[in-house]
Amino acid sequence: MTQLPVNWLTEGLLDFEYKKYILLDYLQQVGLHFDERKLYPVLADLVLHYNNLLTIKKYKTFATNTFPKKISRIDFENFRVEFGKMIADESYMEEVEAIIDYSIPLMQRHLEEGKEIYQEVEEDLTIFPVGIVSLNKDEGYLMLSKKTSKETCVYGYQITIFENANEKFRGIKTEFIGNYAHSFSNTFEEIKFQLIKEFQHLPNPAAYAVETRTDYPLRETLLPVAKRSLVRYLYTQGN
Repeated sequence: MTQLPVNWLTEGLLDFEYKKYILLDYLQQVGLHFDERKLYPVLADLVLHYNNLLTIKKYKTFATNTFPKKISRIDFENFRVEFGKMIADESYMEEVEAIIDYSIPLMQRHLEEGKEIYQEVEEDLTIFPVGIVSLNKDEGYLMLSKKTSKETCVYGYQITIFENANEKFRGIKTEFIGNYAHSFSNTFEEIKFQLIKEFQHLPNPAAYAVETRTDYPLRETLLPVAKRSLVRYLYTQGN
């Protein structure tokens, strides 16, 4: 998929019809990915562009109402807005504003579609602990499987923590370990036992199975949604 440059709004030819063409081409590709139920990295990229436009719109309103200045340059990549004097070319910003006002509703509609798919996948997932629940849930194994499948994708996972001045955020890193046969006799518990024998640095690992009824694209959809759902499960379900 062709990426939309971070500074697509202001770099190159600043012409409404030209920018409209670039945007519609990008959103058409986004729509094709969503039609195939492929969420990532398309959804995250779309969120970034949408938030950038909202931020610039907010900055422009703030500058207009507060200071006798105009935005003279927008740099999304370094997230910097430069203000120029009133004598700056007003037609430039009028063109930028027209592009922003056109783009935001279109991006919002595609975002809603992406969120609906995300919610559909999330609601399709069933998460449960495998075997004895470990006291340390920050590191362990994620077993990802379709209910009718005879194979389970196993990932090692590790919870990561990011902090800013006000909040603490949890993320998750995963590493693919392998595909394991899954059957009536070779249960998730048996797979966990095999993992303990293979990787002795975790003698009593946390292990969670994530099952889905639907065959979603693994890399672009199922794994990313499963990872986020597992983090929420671990820290909001009282486990």
